[in-house]
Amino acid sequence: MSHILIVEDEAIIRTALRKLLERHRYKISEAGSVREATTKYRLTDVDLIISDLRLPGAPGTDLLKLAGDVPVLIMTSYASLRSAVDSMRMGAADYIAKPFDHDEMIATVRRVIGKAEQNRAAGAAAADSKAEGRAIAGMIGDSPVMRDLYARIHKVAPTDATVLVHGETGTGKELVARAIHEESKRSGKPLISVNCAAIPETLIEAELFGHEKGAFTGAQTAREGLVAAADGGTLFLDEIGELPLEAQARLLRVLQEGEVRPIGAIESRKVNVRLVAATHRNLRQLAAERRFREDLYYRINVVQLTLPPLRERGKDVLSIAENLIEKFCAKISRPILKLSPEAIQAVTTYTWPGNVRELENAIQRAVILTEDASEIDYETLDIDLDLVPIDEADPERRPRNSLHSDPREDLSLEDYFARFVLEHQDTMSETDLAKKLGVSRKCLWERRQKLGIPRKKSKRTAEEEA
Repeated sequence: MSHILIVEDEAIIRTALRKLLERHRYKISEAGSVREATTKYRLTDVDLIISDLRLPGAPGTDLLKLAGDVPVLIMTSYASLRSAVDSMRMGAADYIAKPFDHDEMIATVRRVIGKAEQNRAAGAAAADSKAEGRAIAGMIGDSPVMRDLYARIHKVAPTDATVLVHGETGTGKELVARAIHEESKRSGKPLISVNCAAIPETLIEAELFGHEKGAFTGAQTAREGLVAAADGGTLFLDEIGELPLEAQARLLRVLQEGEVRPIGAIESRKVNVRLVAATHRNLRQLAAERRFREDLYYRINVVQLTLPPLRERGKDVLSIAENLIEKFCAKISRPILKLSPEAIQAVTTYTWPGNVRELENAIQRAVILTEDASEIDYETLDIDLDLVPIDEADPERRPRNSLHSDPREDLSLEDYFARFVLEHQDTMSETDLAKKLGVSRKCLWERRQKLGIPRKKSKRTAEEEA
């Protein structure tokens, strides 16, 4: 049973959160301030600390210095995004905006505790091998999944084992192949990269294996193939799932016999090539459907590395974005730009279906289009998200006076949301309500429907819509 410490000065929120977590079998301790938390408990004895950002006395971020390796989940009110991002840079495991629903909180708690357990396991394994988790040149990221990938690369690179890299489009599979090559004993020999999806099917065999003069129409001279060009080094075949079946048979011979025979040639020549293949497709399923040779699949699936999508890499996305900003600003000789709070929210919230390649394009576009400003704003970044406006004037302020009555033991977080809306909808517009609650107007509408709170059109609301 994981032990969680809740540090929250609003009793109504603290009680509701305790009941929620206890229902999911977590052991809970409570405190109303940083001082109370450090006085009553040993912070290193708990598995997770959930702390409000703004507390009486010391802020919740002080716990980041006192908790050691214990992860801290920061809770923020409607207008504290800038401080939330700053707290993550200081070491917070994650942040969550209030008010939040039950499913969101439980999912976040499980994720943070799970990551902490992975980090501890990775740290224990690193003690057995100095190389494990060591960063790789050209690859950015310090998330647990990336540290695990680095460790596997360090282990497999010095060998001659065939490697199959699996990952979505745009995740940087060629960077993995390059890292494997550069850490191998073949680093002084060529690394030949081939995108199997980019070469026409009628030409792929000639490109890979070469051809003799007159082997086919247009073959006016003999030509060495890319496999032979990689002799002594590494051959990287990207999107190997797109390779035609005939070419797969020739590649299998290269791997089994260590020789290649150009098209139209009578004799084969010996080659010593290490293969690194990459794909975003399920080769096992393709083999079952007879669209990929089963014998080739088992031949190349010696060591499999999985490159995680950007959406699963946590805070890495912000590090990559900032690195790309420096890169593109240097290219056009302009001062280094920063991301605005809204842009940070967009970058860290968006799922990036195109992964690093899509992020790179977005950052390059934003750097080029940003004029007479030191920050890249959300509009220039041009990410399709419905974001909540951030109050730049007073980012730390939050509405405490709405909870003036005595807390009730059975008041849930949804009750808190409903209570706030009912208390203020006669005096505030929908835009102001959404802003105070830290959600978009669309989200406010959806929660009204879910909780059965009809919208009452006050005079102010009618004037706003007019």
